[in-house]
Amino acid sequence: MPTIRRTTAATAALVLAASLSGAAAVPATAGPAAAAAATAGPAAGHGPASKHDVRVATYNASLNRGAEGQLLADLSTPDHEQARAVAEVIQRTAPDILLINEFDYVAGGAAAEAFRDNYLAVGQNGQAPVDYPYYYTAPVNTGVPSGHDLNQDGTVGGPDDAWGFGLFPGQYGMVVYSKYPIDAEDVRTFQDFRWADMPDHQMPEDYYTDEQEQVLRLSSKSHWDVPVRIGDKTVHVLAAHPTPPSFDGAEDRNGRRNNDEIRFWADYVTGGATASYIYDDAGRRGGLDRRERFVVLGDYNSDPHDGDSYPGAIDQLLEHSRIQDPQQSSAGGAEASERQGGANAGHVSDPAYDTADFNDVPGPGNLRADYALPSENLPLRGGGVFWPEQGEPGSELTGEYPFPTSDHRLVWVDVKVPGRR
Repeated sequence: MPTIRRTTAATAALVLAASLSGAAAVPATAGPAAAAAATAGPAAGHGPASKHDVRVATYNASLNRGAEGQLLADLSTPDHEQARAVAEVIQRTAPDILLINEFDYVAGGAAAEAFRDNYLAVGQNGQAPVDYPYYYTAPVNTGVPSGHDLNQDGTVGGPDDAWGFGLFPGQYGMVVYSKYPIDAEDVRTFQDFRWADMPDHQMPEDYYTDEQEQVLRLSSKSHWDVPVRIGDKTVHVLAAHPTPPSFDGAEDRNGRRNNDEIRFWADYVTGGATASYIYDDAGRRGGLDRRERFVVLGDYNSDPHDGDSYPGAIDQLLEHSRIQDPQQSSAGGAEASERQGGANAGHVSDPAYDTADFNDVPGPGNLRADYALPSENLPLRGGGVFWPEQGEPGSELTGEYPFPTSDHRLVWVDVKVPGRR
């Protein structure tokens, strides 16, 4: 059960961070109150057009580092160039709820607070600051030693033998920021869920030993159900970052794992008997009640048609009866695909839907990898991908390799939350 404390800072806000063991959510200290974000359209760098709408976004911001402690060091001062550019993208789109992928986990929430207080709460390049009085972060599987030879190279140790690929525990982690209160007591995490416990899983045959199959965790990072209170309603943020379906061999262990990490949420929101096999890190079983509202967020590393995904992987969400696909788009994605060529020339997916700018030669080219997918009981108001065409305002923040921010783009969706006050 999380430990909760209200702060005495100007925001009078509850902020959360999970302990390194994952056994409890430990309170952190809120920073100074930030100026309120403006409410014009997204092209001007601001939030949803209507006060009745809520903007929910996901952003793989590439705020990961190659050494433990480096991210916190980078964020401890307000002048890190990449962090300032990432913050400007967020300020230009001004989400009410935001998931950041590839944000190294630091126990106690120190990195999450440093980014919020030193960057998001400070106007970047003339943009209005954004104030997130609530956040949630927790341990992930990346870099956590498994004690097993998971890549079958005859030795135990290193990033390939961690529960999820990583150089140190917490690398490529996640954080959820929110302008609305997080219901900490009802957060569910699924870091320890075993892949073998998923019925009809796609684990490769004859690759892992029997012992490895019995202990291998499904989530390469984690799966989080983070309930956010908006007025008198709750919206569940379903956050994850499945492993890329590549960097393996003919056994396709990463592609198969990616498929089942995606399937986990499909089963979870189906609920009932379909989700009866699911258990969280506290031992609670089952999925989401079908009356609940939710948004699936994250970098799912899977395009509907292109790239190396296991067949139909992301369709498990895009074609789910409880999920809407807003098909967020940008002019910059289409322009980049045509200009960069290479593998993009053979793609099937509409490049306007692309969210990631990957290597074009030999591939995989640009892909739709990042998703903000609301439940069917949240009226859809709009959405988009922050990817301006070259020469347009903000295009200097996306750029091309070496990217000033990330090789991924922020994706948002605007929804109406019924009864919001």
